[in-house]
Amino acid sequence: MVKHIVIWKLKDEAHGNERQTNANLVKEKILALRGRIPGMRSLEVGFDLSRTSSSGDIVLYSEFIDRDALEAYQAHPAHEALKPFIGGVTAERRIVDYEM
Repeated sequence: MVKHIVIWKLKDEAHGNERQTNANLVKEKILALRGRIPGMRSLEVGFDLSRTSSSGDIVLYSEFIDRDALEAYQAHPAHEALKPFIGGVTAERRIVDYEM
């Protein structure tokens, strides 16, 4: 199993929206991938509660059956379609992928 974690810090404003509006839209768009990606076992999206200077704003936690499934997810058209919007609202991004 491969776990895929992404943390985003968002811009204060982007696409004509404030940070929280964009955070809600990012969450909605990512959660819409549930059931659409072969090999994806789980998908969660959450907002940071601590709101410290070192915090991200949004976290994605997902699990895939193996590395091939993660790679297929990265290239999946439904995932690719999210990248322009999410990229436009992102100030910083961190990723960790690891096997269990």
